[in-house]
Amino acid sequence: MDPEKFVYEVRVPKDRVAVIIGRKGEVKRNLQAHMHVTMTIDSQEGLVTLEGKDSLSLYTGREVIKAIARGFNPEVAQLLFRQDYVLEMIELSDYTNSKDSILRLKGRVIGADGKGRRHIEEYTDCFISVYGKTICVVGELQHAQVARRAIEKLVQGSMHSTVWKFLEKMKRKLKQDEMLGEGQRHAEL
Repeated sequence: MDPEKFVYEVRVPKDRVAVIIGRKGEVKRNLQAHMHVTMTIDSQEGLVTLEGKDSLSLYTGREVIKAIARGFNPEVAQLLFRQDYVLEMIELSDYTNSKDSILRLKGRVIGADGKGRRHIEEYTDCFISVYGKTICVVGELQHAQVARRAIEKLVQGSMHSTVWKFLEKMKRKLKQDEMLGEGQRHAEL
């Protein structure tokens, strides 16, 4: 192997391999072109290998592959190519180990008819995927951290109304921070 090359391997659920490949290999080709890497997919093992010379591109590519593997569609996952976007992953097995409890926790976050998840997405401008034993968030760094905290509060048993109030407060704070940041930029010009 070339000492100038870096390699990442990402284990992917077998039912998500086809999504990474895409129709006629389109998603795979787009990802390779964007990341400037070579991608090898072992469909039998559910293993995606990324190989390239730029470790930062590989790291970002690994995050995109992880996001697709955790239930996001490729378009949402590709938001991670932006510098200010992150993937936050909450392992439900950190909170409980029984299958029934994991289902209950997923239900608390999703809510009736998806209302809970939609609420968090709208308040934080993030995308949320509930897949397997994980709940993942893709969004701008500060927004994704707020979404993660809201999800963790729900998983830890906080009442929905308490979490919604927390989200309202954080949305106002984020808006203020953004406005202050813009004011500072204008003052610097």
